[in-house]
Amino acid sequence: MVCPIIEKYARVLVDYSVRVKKGDLVIIRAESNEAQPLIKEIYKRVLELGANPVVRCSMNELNEVYFKYASDEQLEYIDPMSKVEYEKADKFITIGAPYNVKNMATANKTKMAKRSSVTRELSSLLLERSAKGDLDWVIADYPTNALAQEAKMSLDDYKEFVKNACYLDLDNPIEKWEEIGREQTKVANYLNKTSKIRFVGEKTDITFSTKGRTWVSCEGHFNFPDGEIFTSPVEDSANGYIYFDFPAIYRGSESHKILLKFENGKVIEAYAEKGNDFLQSMLNIDEGAKFVGEIAIGTNNRIQNITGNILFDEKIGGSIHMALGASYPETGGKNVSGLHWDIIKNMKNGGEIYADDVLIYKDGSFLI
Repeated sequence: MVCPIIEKYARVLVDYSVRVKKGDLVIIRAESNEAQPLIKEIYKRVLELGANPVVRCSMNELNEVYFKYASDEQLEYIDPMSKVEYEKADKFITIGAPYNVKNMATANKTKMAKRSSVTRELSSLLLERSAKGDLDWVIADYPTNALAQEAKMSLDDYKEFVKNACYLDLDNPIEKWEEIGREQTKVANYLNKTSKIRFVGEKTDITFSTKGRTWVSCEGHFNFPDGEIFTSPVEDSANGYIYFDFPAIYRGSESHKILLKFENGKVIEAYAEKGNDFLQSMLNIDEGAKFVGEIAIGTNNRIQNITGNILFDEKIGGSIHMALGASYPETGGKNVSGLHWDIIKNMKNGGEIYADDVLIYKDGSFLI
């Protein structure tokens, strides 16, 4: 018997998030077979809609082995079959289901940085095709013990958390996400009439130009769950300093209590109380890693606590986040990097946001 929540989850991802149509080539990717129940339902739904599903299921252990044994020549190799998929697919549905969220914590960071630089071609192709409307993609997670442990929850509690964060507890979650989209679009439309954004808070006072850039309402079409409004600021515009009180986790490694100082868009000073070496290594992946690819405001009030999973944590209602590295072409962003690292800041402790010097947000809530 199919779990009703899993069936509902699959239908939202297929019908709403990537809007599968008859004849589409749909690549369904999973990082482990722990997501099998959800993958099966996604596969079935894609077939029901007359599209063509292709499943790519990997194993967590393979990445660990790859970065241990791959030569420089192998790190530079791009699998031509993967490239064809990025060029030809109509839809990508990627399901995370780790059995161990720390399996890459001790991987060779130099090799990882080099590989990120090499695969930048594929990630840029995905973003460019998405910006043109030629490709729809979504990333979602299937609850596993590893994710539950990282969130300091039992598996049952974590499943409940995911269900609620995704609004899968409702009879019609698609209707709810459409409502969220309408509400967030009003804010995005307001911001699209402004050209300067300023974040103020604990150890924070930083300004960005957003002139000519587009603010986007995220309502479940790229990430699921969702709940954020974002843009890519003008590349040389970040000036000031910003402090991130939430843990910053990337590929199993962590930096805590990060303080960054920017001048003319570029990080000129960076320090983390914990994981400073990791922070420095990420900033040195390539030149673009020192610039801001995204600024965003989290809006999902059903997510309130750090879980160690950026898919959920960057959506925390009452938070902002900033990504170092690659920007999004659909916003007008031009920064190119093999890195896109979202770092989160709590704004409920007196945080303020100004747009064109008008206070629009305080203590985690919009005033507009």
